[in-house]
Amino acid sequence: MRIGLVTALVLAAGSAWGQQAADGFTPEAATDTVADSDAFAGLGQAAQAGLQAKTAGQPVAAQDWMVTAAHPLAVEAGARVLEQGGSAADAMVAVQVVLGLVEPQASGLGGGAFLVWYDAETGEITTLDARETAPAAATPLLFQTEDGEPLEFMEAVVGGRSVGTPGTPALLEEAHRRWGRANWSGLFADGIRLAEEGFPVSPRLAQQVAGEGIEALGVDEATRDYFFPDGQPLAEGATLTNPDYAGVLRQLADKGSRAFYQGEIAEAIVAAVRGAEGNPGLLTMEDLARYRVVERAPVCVEYRDHDICGMGPPSSGALTVGQILGMLGGYDLAALGADNAESWRLIGDASRLAFADRERFMADSDFVPMPVEGLVAPDYLAERGALLAGDDSLPEVTAGQPGWSHAMLWGRDTSPELPSTSHISIVDADGNALSMTTTIENGFGSRVMANGFLLNNELTDFSFTTHDEAGYPVANRVEPGKRPRSSMAPTIVLKDGQPVLVIGSPGGSRIIGYVAKAIIGTLDWGLDVQQAISLPNIVNRFGPMDVEAGTDATALSQALSDLGFEISETELTSGLQGIAISPEGLTGGADPRREGIAIGG
Repeated sequence: MRIGLVTALVLAAGSAWGQQAADGFTPEAATDTVADSDAFAGLGQAAQAGLQAKTAGQPVAAQDWMVTAAHPLAVEAGARVLEQGGSAADAMVAVQVVLGLVEPQASGLGGGAFLVWYDAETGEITTLDARETAPAAATPLLFQTEDGEPLEFMEAVVGGRSVGTPGTPALLEEAHRRWGRANWSGLFADGIRLAEEGFPVSPRLAQQVAGEGIEALGVDEATRDYFFPDGQPLAEGATLTNPDYAGVLRQLADKGSRAFYQGEIAEAIVAAVRGAEGNPGLLTMEDLARYRVVERAPVCVEYRDHDICGMGPPSSGALTVGQILGMLGGYDLAALGADNAESWRLIGDASRLAFADRERFMADSDFVPMPVEGLVAPDYLAERGALLAGDDSLPEVTAGQPGWSHAMLWGRDTSPELPSTSHISIVDADGNALSMTTTIENGFGSRVMANGFLLNNELTDFSFTTHDEAGYPVANRVEPGKRPRSSMAPTIVLKDGQPVLVIGSPGGSRIIGYVAKAIIGTLDWGLDVQQAISLPNIVNRFGPMDVEAGTDATALSQALSDLGFEISETELTSGLQGIAISPEGLTGGADPRREGIAIGG
């Protein structure tokens, strides 16, 4: 099916794309699949309205609260909490525990997350780091052969070797402790009910299980039995139960996160990791018992009189998104428009420059010194932005020299980071805002299951090598207790200290480009939140310009090639979830490339 521009985009002010006919740019195929699926026939009225709005390319409007996430059943769970007066933190707990059941390939209790919180009472931004940690027994040689050569990616992923200490359960409890109002145990009710009574397998889950195949998902017996009952892949619309997961949720509801990090749940995790056939891991009970969520300083960059705030190291998300936008601050993207190859030349080369810095400098700042302030200093970004002033793509891109207080040379890192993950955006009736990106890393994580949930393969976000070709150490190498670098970019955009946009996406290292696109679409091209999310994806990371196949964005491919870019037309399955906040109220949008919706009240 040819992907077309929704009629609503014709109304978009300030965007040349907004003047095109209704056969332009917005992905509809995934939305049509969701809307037509029997798997979602039992949704409530508000969820059905959210699906219909997304299908029509329209944002969902509300006055008091809004939640948007990657699966309708999870959004319904969060909406129930908000409807009953719960906070955004309460709703997040309910959303995440259901996501871990109905979208297990993307996030869950066996993974980690980054959370950005705006507090309406104090006006402060807080960021919480629940990234997984490397086991105490891990060394920089974890992903190398006996000959010192890097392992092939999937050799490293499948099994226990890639599993880091999960952070999500601790984050749920920490967020609720700080900002929750609802009864903790009640937040697990929807997850427990769906796990025990069953839920319909969604089109996306069925497709991904079939796409992985029994060879990839069958190495671990528990994983094989769950996703391939009777040797056949889960069928769309089939009812799936998960009593083991329900049991874990009951223990969390009763005892809090200590039930996860100690006792029988922890023992089952360690046994699954260390007993993984052919590729055992290093995780221990002590690693689990020692895990802590860390509050980090937010990273904020000014763009078009707005503050773009997000998660700092070990995430590269806010720094790299901030660098891209900061470099573009001196260029009039609004006048150029969204359908102009020159706009995407500027965005693409700014991204290349930012990724060069990312590969050189960014890692867990608890382990390596990082020039965080220097990377987003206005004078440094202006200097880097001046490199974009030519007429063609930059022939060569290298890391810059941001100001910092010490001398240290880091090698260039090429750590793989493949698409998966999920995102949650919530605004509650008190005006608190939450942006959280949550993951088990690669689709289906390590492919190892314990207690009814998949375990992450987050350690493969570390560099597989310890030094680059010039002999310089790589900042993102494996070290015991270290948190691997991430591209997750949960973001809150503020104007005069008030939030105006809550946004984030899954998608591996392309997350950075997806989030930057949505912010530019909103602030430069005057699009509403659904239109900005639905814009075609044109992303640049390490050099080639990725253009979303099947959209009219491909009409720009030749012009971008003429400007000197290597072009790759490919699927770019973002999963943006966003909420715009204005004096008139809230509007929410969900990415039509996936199954998510927005519900408001």
